[in-house]
Parts: sequence; C-alpha cells; structure tokens
Amino acid sequence: MKVQCVLCDEINDIEDNSLQAKRLRNRRIRMYLCPECYERIDNNTKKRHATGSFHLYDTKKKKRDLI
Repeated sequence: MKVQCVLCDEINDIEDNSLQAKRLRNRRIRMYLCPECYERIDNNTKKRHATGSFHLYDTKKKKRDLI
C-alpha cells in the first residue's frame, strides 16, 4: 500500500496486511507519518516534557447534581 506523509509529502510503501495499513483504510481521518517525521516529533515532545512546563490538561467533567 502506498502512503504519503502529511508533513514532508514523502511517499512510502507499507505492507497491505499490516495493522497500520488496516487502520488507514478503515479510518480515513488517521494520518500517516514517515519514520523520520515521527522520530523528530517524538524527540521534540520528549524535550518539552523535560522542561517541566509542558502540561496535559484533562477535560473538565460536568458536575451532575442528582438527588
């Protein structure tokens, strides 16, 4: 299966029977990242986590007032 990276527009081949190919076929919204872009984003995210100023916020839950 031919796939194109959404960041660098590089075209790669992945196996048709792989889990990643199945996810891309069934959910067209999923994006494919080439290994180089994936590693770059992974490294940058780890650097931001190491600074201590990176926060992941949970969604606020609505309070249900039931009797």
